[in-house]
Amino acid sequence: MENSSAPSPLQNHSSRFKLSIFTTTPSPKFLKFQNSPLLLLLLLLLSLNSSLGVSDFPQIPYSQYCNDVVSSTPLSQASTPFNATPIFLTLRNAYVHAPVENAGKFKPKTLNFYTQNVYPTKNGKIFKLEGVLRFAGSVGPEFFGDFVHRRQLRLVYNRPPRFPTRGGGGYSREFRVSGFWDSDTGKLCMVGSGMRKLSSVDVVLKLVYLNSSDILHSVVNGTLERIDVNDKNAYTKPVEILGLSLRNYVYTLINKEVENHGFSEYGDWSNVSLGIDNPDRSVCSVISRAGTMEMTYLGNCSNGNCDFLGGNVSKNFRPTTIWFNEIECGDNGRGRFLLSFGDGVSTRPTYLINQTLVAEGKWDEKTKTVDMIGCRIFNGSDAAAEKRFVGDCVVRLSLRLPKQWTLKERSVVVGEIWKRKDSNEKGNYGKVALHSLRNLVNRLDGLTYEYTVIDNVTRSCAKAMSYKGNGGKYPDVHSSDMRFDMMVRNKKKTEIFSYSAPLSVGDKFYRGASDSSVKLNDNQSTAVNVSYVLHFFAPPQFLYSVDHTPMTIEISAEGLYDSRSGHLCMVGCMYFSSRQGISQKNSSLDCEILVNIQYPPLNAKVRTGVRGTIESMRKKSDPLYFEPLELISNSIYTDQARNSIWRMDLEMTMVLISNTLACIFVGLQLFYVKKNPSVLPFISVVMLVVLTLAHMIPLLLNFEALFLVNRKKRNVYFGNDGWVEVNEVLIRIMTMIAFLLEFRLLQLIWSARAGDESPKYSWISDKKVLYLSLPMYICGGLIAYFLHLSRNPHQMKLEYSLHFRYQQQTLWGELKTYAGLILDGFLLPQILFNVFCNTTEKALTPGFYVGTTLVRLVPHVYDLYRAHGNAWSFDYIYGNPKMDYYSTAWDIIICCGGLLLAVLTFLQQRFGGRCFLPSRYRESSTYEKVPVVSTESITEE
Repeated sequence: MENSSAPSPLQNHSSRFKLSIFTTTPSPKFLKFQNSPLLLLLLLLLSLNSSLGVSDFPQIPYSQYCNDVVSSTPLSQASTPFNATPIFLTLRNAYVHAPVENAGKFKPKTLNFYTQNVYPTKNGKIFKLEGVLRFAGSVGPEFFGDFVHRRQLRLVYNRPPRFPTRGGGGYSREFRVSGFWDSDTGKLCMVGSGMRKLSSVDVVLKLVYLNSSDILHSVVNGTLERIDVNDKNAYTKPVEILGLSLRNYVYTLINKEVENHGFSEYGDWSNVSLGIDNPDRSVCSVISRAGTMEMTYLGNCSNGNCDFLGGNVSKNFRPTTIWFNEIECGDNGRGRFLLSFGDGVSTRPTYLINQTLVAEGKWDEKTKTVDMIGCRIFNGSDAAAEKRFVGDCVVRLSLRLPKQWTLKERSVVVGEIWKRKDSNEKGNYGKVALHSLRNLVNRLDGLTYEYTVIDNVTRSCAKAMSYKGNGGKYPDVHSSDMRFDMMVRNKKKTEIFSYSAPLSVGDKFYRGASDSSVKLNDNQSTAVNVSYVLHFFAPPQFLYSVDHTPMTIEISAEGLYDSRSGHLCMVGCMYFSSRQGISQKNSSLDCEILVNIQYPPLNAKVRTGVRGTIESMRKKSDPLYFEPLELISNSIYTDQARNSIWRMDLEMTMVLISNTLACIFVGLQLFYVKKNPSVLPFISVVMLVVLTLAHMIPLLLNFEALFLVNRKKRNVYFGNDGWVEVNEVLIRIMTMIAFLLEFRLLQLIWSARAGDESPKYSWISDKKVLYLSLPMYICGGLIAYFLHLSRNPHQMKLEYSLHFRYQQQTLWGELKTYAGLILDGFLLPQILFNVFCNTTEKALTPGFYVGTTLVRLVPHVYDLYRAHGNAWSFDYIYGNPKMDYYSTAWDIIICCGGLLLAVLTFLQQRFGGRCFLPSRYRESSTYEKVPVVSTESITEE
């Protein structure tokens, strides 16, 4: 009795909550808040949230929707489920589609279903099931009724939640369902719910799932329907489900066909195929490596010999690809699959039943092949006419793993697909070859490569291979330096990105690391057999003028690499996709390709990069002939990248030191004017403005990055070195300190000149400096601008980024470089000011003008060293050519000019502002102090 009256934990929690609120006397403010609508709204939200948190999905009455399928009235279930696996009743990748009359209103999808709990009943043949119905991907707007409307040219998007929610976009990917299954008839009916934002969606699932099946009776069919629909936009029609049974499946056709030698039409491939270590997983191991397989029609495809779908699709549909969708891997090397056919346009499997076959296969250890039988899946009117869902099992497949790759065959899995003819039919089989994507890395142990065109390479590359190099050291053929990114450029100067990598070196496949086991003697030939892969995506009319669609181009090549000259010469086959306009029987393959690549020396003093060409060896009248393509790459070697990173780290430290010294020198000037305030009016304001702007503008352009490193603008990953990031932040901080110190000095000069004791001619002299220097700066800027315009775009300096896009020096870049030149001559306004004032005041301390001059000149000295060194950097940080004029001539001119300005400043402060001018220009007006008679003395007299 006491236990029955005991409150639940939830009630105890509620009581404590009420007690904590009302044990004290509420204040008038609280009573006013208690009666407000805001409190009512808050309590409503809390109750809604708690109800969603503790309650399960709403229960839908089973008898109302399912008693006509499997009645639950006379049944009584067990209180606890028995130990049943999730595959008691399971669907994997079942097809969900709308009926034919509503096919355009619901996009085809796939779903998975598995059981969670199984309860036996007294009937013995009927079970109560609880399971999950899960869509592959989001359920989508059609089923829930939330459409995204497009009005004219404006598309309204739903803003995603700030935090990720289950199912994404407010839609649940799964429904929890429960119901009854009759193992005698196979009928299953379940009801359940799924969440849609804050409300639920109720569904009814009806299936026919037999207790045992074979390939002809393996289809599980039924419907999924949404009930209690209040949303007028929701799709309310039942959607059809077609899946394959995984319960008590019996392999029948494949065993008989193998026993009757039904796959012997294409001969025995055991001598040229690889085996599988695990026989039980052999069939699925082969299919998993197949992925997407391409179809090549070899001939004799008339009279429907190559129509594997039985005329179920449009006459214009001709399959070019096959996807294998695994259903299950059985024992004894057997398995079941769905074969989806595509036309090469889509890169994903289609969800169309009329383009799909159901198949069962088996691994044949004697022939080392996977043999499969494919059957059509009937749907709609076809299923009603045939009175079955599976039939017409005339498709045969045979897949194998080739033991050896060649120039023309580099697929991990190859095979054939054909149609079996009845005994009373005449004629040969239609031949369609299958091969997986070429040059993939999921290769099996025991695979070798055979060079088949080396003799042709020797003849075609005799002249190119005769070059013995200039004595430099070139990349080792086994090193990772042999692969590179590149740009492919045609005659029209159109450039596209490409990638190239070795496939094999000698008799071994390329691993991308130096192989110390391969040593070459001086007397041994340095020409090594290699095979390569080049891949790029070409825009329309890149190769041929008749091509009006983009196409993917892959070149498989093999040839010779000479490590003494760094030259690689190969003959290759070019594979096309999405080709149009070339009327040749086998237009997707062109094996008349010559590839020449020249690697730069490892110890090169300048950055040249890999250069090469792709040429056609056909006659110009041939429809497959194309103009030579140029290969350009700025990929760097591993050692060069390592040295470049070290140099960039060093240069960043040098920039930090330079900015620190700039702050120290400005600080020395501040201490100097503090002890000698009388010299402040004799410092040029124009000079201080130039120095202040030099530090202020970078801060304004990159203020957000002052304390945060912007990684999005980084093109190179330099590892996880925190010291680089610390340097970046310190550099920006020192730049800000230098700006503040210079601005403080400018403020002191301005205040000193505003005083009554300041000589008035100091402002006049600064105005003269401005009137003279400003036109000089403008004229220099115009000269830089016209030089920029006069340059030929193809002769302009090209900068190559890791994104492999050429970028020419822009006008803004030219102006930034010219601004660096103005900053190098920062003493010029002070020298002009001294000339106009003709003063001997020591306005600048030597530590300031000599030190700042050295800060500006040392980068040019470093650039001279860098230009004549053996190493180069990927990017320049200290002595950046984008921020100043850097070349051998400019470095010498700027260094000499900077030292000259410092010497002139020293002479002016010692001998006068016009000391270096001719004697007739040195004279100036002098002002004498004379006694002034006051008005009071005059009045007294």
